Amino acid sequence: MDKIIEKKTGWRVAFTKKALPWWLGAMLLVFIVYLIARPNNKTLRVDKDSITVSTAVNGEFNDYIRISGRVQPMTTIQLSPQEGGIVQTILIEEGSKVKVGDPILVLSNDNLDLQILNSEAELAEKENILRNTQIQMEQQKLDVRQNVLEYGMQVDRLRRAYEQHKALYEDKLIAREEYLKAEEDYKLAKQKYDLMAERSKQDSLYRSTQIDRMEESLDNMQLNMQMIRRRKSNLVVKAPIDGELGLLDVVLGQSIASGTKIGQINSVGTYKVEAQIDEHYIDRVVAGLSATFERQGETFSTSIRKVYPEVRDGKFKADFKFNGEQPENIRAGQTYYLNLQLGQPEEAVIIPRGTFYQKTGGKWIYVVNKEGTKAVKREIRIGRQNPQYYEVLEGLAPGERVITSGYDTYGDSDVLVF
Repeated sequence: MDKIIEKKTGWRVAFTKKALPWWLGAMLLVFIVYLIARPNNKTLRVDKDSITVSTAVNGEFNDYIRISGRVQPMTTIQLSPQEGGIVQTILIEEGSKVKVGDPILVLSNDNLDLQILNSEAELAEKENILRNTQIQMEQQKLDVRQNVLEYGMQVDRLRRAYEQHKALYEDKLIAREEYLKAEEDYKLAKQKYDLMAERSKQDSLYRSTQIDRMEESLDNMQLNMQMIRRRKSNLVVKAPIDGELGLLDVVLGQSIASGTKIGQINSVGTYKVEAQIDEHYIDRVVAGLSATFERQGETFSTSIRKVYPEVRDGKFKADFKFNGEQPENIRAGQTYYLNLQLGQPEEAVIIPRGTFYQKTGGKWIYVVNKEGTKAVKREIRIGRQNPQYYEVLEGLAPGERVITSGYDTYGDSDVLVF
């Protein structure tokens, strides 16, 4: 006999097998709602004593950077020999004061000595040739003058003979042939005399021109000789200016070529500060910007005199000149720390500098709540910075407290609980 199963009604229906899918669907829905509604922030517990908390304030932001600079002489002259040779004597050591023309070292050059001897011998030979030529020309000049005189005397004689024959012919005492012969002899002698006189004149001009050229050649050789002798004097390397011998990189017996840098002379009394600046500021650093530094309890003022455009290893160079007094006992090579003013002070929201910037790049920061129990990550925007403060452009209000110590151990946590 079949047993009649009683159909469940009311709340007991929820515990039947048919209600199981509904239970599973409800549990899945609750789980989905939980996933959607739960907070996604990652939380990390930290020791409050291990962090540095600073307060954002509305104050004056002084736009400057701190750089290190090295003192250098305002004027530096490279020391290079005009003539090559072997170092024979070193007369002055590094660091010594020098005056213009003071000998620093002496070189020797056997090849130069040989050139001087050859030039002297060639000059003497040229002088002898010129003297002999002048003597020969003078002799030729005397010979020509003697010929002119002889032809002139012959012309006078033949002229007198011609005049006598003419008178006799007019008196019909001599034949016409004798008269014509006397006339022809006279004219021929006169033509020879004119030719000799013209030759004498041309020879005189030629001799003068030739002698002038030889004397000019001789003068050039003498000038060349003087220049070679001056090269001999260049073997003594001398100080070009008053100053201090800052470097002398030579040793006895060393062979040095002409024009090789062997040292430098530093001017004494006027100095500059040479600084290396991060390329991040290359667009803002221009000539004329002022910088100050403290030395022995006093503040000294400088300004940029020159900015070098080349960037090396992420830095560029700038030269600073002193405005007014220089520090006492200033020395080349000293290091000064300068505060370079990039702009005028302005009111802004500022926070103290901290190591958090290395992690965030100024894009976000942990902000501490009013109770001081936790800190929450917040996006911010940092603008300019100086050695003391960051300028906050967005994301913080005056009075809010932030963590400015390092974030290296916090990972990607959104909330820090103290």
